[in-house]
Amino acid sequence: MSTAMNAKIIGSGEETLVLAHGFGTDQSIWDKVLPYLTDHCQVVVFDWCFSGSVKDPDLYDAAKYSTYDAFADDIICLLDEMKLKSSVFVGHSMSGMIGCIASIKRPDLFHKLILVTTSPRFINSETMKEALNYQMLSRYSQVSNPTTSNGLQAFLFL
Repeated sequence: MSTAMNAKIIGSGEETLVLAHGFGTDQSIWDKVLPYLTDHCQVVVFDWCFSGSVKDPDLYDAAKYSTYDAFADDIICLLDEMKLKSSVFVGHSMSGMIGCIASIKRPDLFHKLILVTTSPRFINSETMKEALNYQMLSRYSQVSNPTTSNGLQAFLFL
């Protein structure tokens, strides 16, 4: 799992931070803060399977990743493989919700959750109007990077 997700542990310290990027990015989004964090903590960075940085495009399966549960299972497998317990999970955007789900499934893996610009829902519903609408997401899909088009199609319906 760690190889497929380009995962690596950087730095040292008693506290372990897991930095999870959001949709449309990869682990490089954390590059500017890593030098400060790795002075004091052990930091895990990785790429989700929809990231353009993952070398095997067959890892992304739209049916499997149609809910956040599959992503949560991936982070649980990754942390188990790395033998990490009681980490601080920092989730950007959709990764915040993935971290919430993973922490419910396996609370022993998480000491704290830090959610960065996380929304409980991406598409408006009858009861929630603060999320995005289909028209806005459609415009986003027209200008998005073509290398992530499969991931984008699935993301639109999360």
